[in-house]
Amino acid sequence: MLHALQPLSPDPPLSLERHRHKKQLGQHFLHDTTVIDRIILALQPQPEDRLVEIGPGGGALTFPLLRQMGRLQVIEFDRDLIEPLRQRAASIGALEVVHADVLDVDLCALSAGAPLRLVGNLPYNISTPILFHVLDHARCIRDMVFMLQKEVVDRMAAAPGGKDYGRLTVMLQAVADVQPLFVVPPEAFDPPPKVDSAIVRVVPRADLAARIGSDSRFDEVVRHAFAQRRKTLRNALSKLATAAQIEASGIDPSLRAEAVAVERFIDLGNALARDSHA
Repeated sequence: MLHALQPLSPDPPLSLERHRHKKQLGQHFLHDTTVIDRIILALQPQPEDRLVEIGPGGGALTFPLLRQMGRLQVIEFDRDLIEPLRQRAASIGALEVVHADVLDVDLCALSAGAPLRLVGNLPYNISTPILFHVLDHARCIRDMVFMLQKEVVDRMAAAPGGKDYGRLTVMLQAVADVQPLFVVPPEAFDPPPKVDSAIVRVVPRADLAARIGSDSRFDEVVRHAFAQRRKTLRNALSKLATAAQIEASGIDPSLRAEAVAVERFIDLGNALARDSHA
């Protein structure tokens, strides 16, 4: 429950009057202090945590986190923001800035053997690729609290049977718990986006991931199943499985992918992997 917030010491973000927000980078910088407090309350950072922020932008989350933690790693692609972040952080704590596209970063290398905690206002134009990239490193991630477009969070947490249920849903829920936390309105940002945003917590679970016998075959099944959503699975998976194989995994081949539970996709991927080895 997100109640009784304790306000943080004020840490206003960087002065960005001269910074030209780069639309191609999906830059919408958070400035609402109430939202910032709620994110940090949801994260509950501890001094011993190995915390990495993706896309610090103007530092709205960065500086309060740095004040609490004493040290922080951030991944920032925009070269124009790096030196201002470092200069402002010098009087607060130890800030390590990784200048890179997060899609090129080996997150497990950053973990240095300790489970990572990730936080960030993800660039909306590449949020889904970032989520898939993070999934590839789930083995070294303890949890993540992200800001995303609300429609993306709806897809992440969707149940079978609706239009929001898709490949992203299945791939995430197969290996992690997904918990939407709260909605953030456009006016919390500069410049304001044209859509609502939302905060979501994702917790990778090794016990869930262990059910998947072949990551590559599972990914292949899910990708083909949702590639053409209007097709039945008999047709969508015709290059991977027969109708009999689909049915043997507890799936009606006449269904569309959006009607099939995550567990059944796992069962089908495992069965196809076993058949290929046999």
